[in-house]
Amino acid sequence: AVTGAGRGIGAAIAQELARRGFEVACLVRGDAPAAPAGAPGRIARIGCDIRDPQAVADALAAADALPGGLKGIVNNAGVQQDGAARDFPLAAFEAMLATNVIGTFSVAQQGYPLLRARGGGLIVNIGSMWDKMGVRRYAAYCASKAAVAALGRCLAAEWARDGIRVLTVAPGYVDTPMTHDALEDERVRAFLKSRVPMGRAASAEEVARLVASLYGEDIAMFTGDTLYIDGGHGIGQ
Repeated sequence: AVTGAGRGIGAAIAQELARRGFEVACLVRGDAPAAPAGAPGRIARIGCDIRDPQAVADALAAADALPGGLKGIVNNAGVQQDGAARDFPLAAFEAMLATNVIGTFSVAQQGYPLLRARGGGLIVNIGSMWDKMGVRRYAAYCASKAAVAALGRCLAAEWARDGIRVLTVAPGYVDTPMTHDALEDERVRAFLKSRVPMGRAASAEEVARLVASLYGEDIAMFTGDTLYIDGGHGIGQ
């Protein structure tokens, strides 16, 4: 099951998993685009707002009823909003935490008994390179993604003996339909070239290949870590 699979990184992950032969349940909000195209019969669209615990329960039950059952979860759904910390609305801060942190926890928590019943599985939470950086105007977003990484470590430690592994994949700048125009700005391109060792943003497909490889290889001892896919940006600061 992949949350936020209607567009961007989530859609790319769903498509890559389907290409590799996995059955994929795309959990998307009612106003999100249709499930991405993939291998015939391997992608199913399931409506779900991860802020609604009952919707999460219903969506995961539907995913578990698909052929093969629920064997993994990619927590990709998230929101982002910037603003100066001095007057950032508390309601906006709470809304970001509600989706990025509480929503991620809710999906993992409700997926736990389903995964355990099938002998275990892998949960991949999509974090951010900014979980360890100080970024002006992004206090709420950075805090939420730092919480996602911490959550992954705690769940990995708690659920390991149930056969459930938890990893965090933390992208840096990623070229998606939503960010493409901004990333094409000459000033942004110059920034990426000067600050990112690889000199560019990642593609959504590159992030998807990393996530899908974690499912494909299924390395039993690999859990609790955060994998950064940022072209070396974080280590270069």
